Order: sequence, then C-alpha cells, then structure tokens
Amino acid sequence: MATYLNPYLSFRDNAREAMEFYQSVFGGELVLSTFGDFHASDDPAEVDKIMHGQLETPGGLVLMGADTPASMERAAQTNISVSISGQDLAELQGYWDKLADGGTVLQPFADAPWGARFGMLNDRFGTPWLVNCGPETA
Repeated sequence: MATYLNPYLSFRDNAREAMEFYQSVFGGELVLSTFGDFHASDDPAEVDKIMHGQLETPGGLVLMGADTPASMERAAQTNISVSISGQDLAELQGYWDKLADGGTVLQPFADAPWGARFGMLNDRFGTPWLVNCGPETA
C-alpha cells in the first residue's frame, strides 16, 4: 500500500469557496463534508462550514482543506507553499493563469536561470503557490 503526502489548507469560513475555486483550476472530483454532517460542532454558525474537503484529479493531484472552527486559532502560514511542477507547459500555464486570477503575483511565470519556467503567487485566498515547468522535474 502506498503512502501519500498531501497539502491540507486551513481557511476561516471560506473553505467551500476556496475548494470550489481549486476545482475550477484543476478539475477533478470534490467531496465536501460539513461539521453538521458529523455533528462535530455545537455552534449553529458552523453547521454548514467545511470540516473536510478533498479534491482529487484524474491526473493524481490531491488537495485537502477545511474551515478552522471559531474556537481554534488560525495562524497565518508563512513558512509553506504549495508547489506544482511538471513538463506540460500548456497545462501548467493554465493552472498559473487561473490561480493568479484575483491573486497577487510575487514572481511572474517566466523563464528561470535553471532552464525552466517558474513563478510564485498568492492566490485570492492567500495560499502561496510555486509553479515550475522544466527539465529538472523529469
């Protein structure tokens, strides 16, 4: 049985919107479970909040996320980025363009010194992304 390492993103009251956005970027099947589905919160305001969201694409990408309950602190994550890399420039350019829409480009998706195309951005939900298309990912 294989072991997997998957990004798990934390949100405050907008996980549904964020995960639906990521589905529009990457495609795939999105499964969302609320706190109400599992009777996991006594707070009526959290009944429809996302306790667990999972996006799986036909190409094998998996991205997970959830709303942080009001009773828990949600610290800004400044020491981690989600990285996506590969060889298909058209595919990665498409991901870049969609992730950048409404976000902040930190480094444009352009030719990099190591022979790849590379860019950095924070998407509209504040998630930092690294996108890399080039020979070193082979």
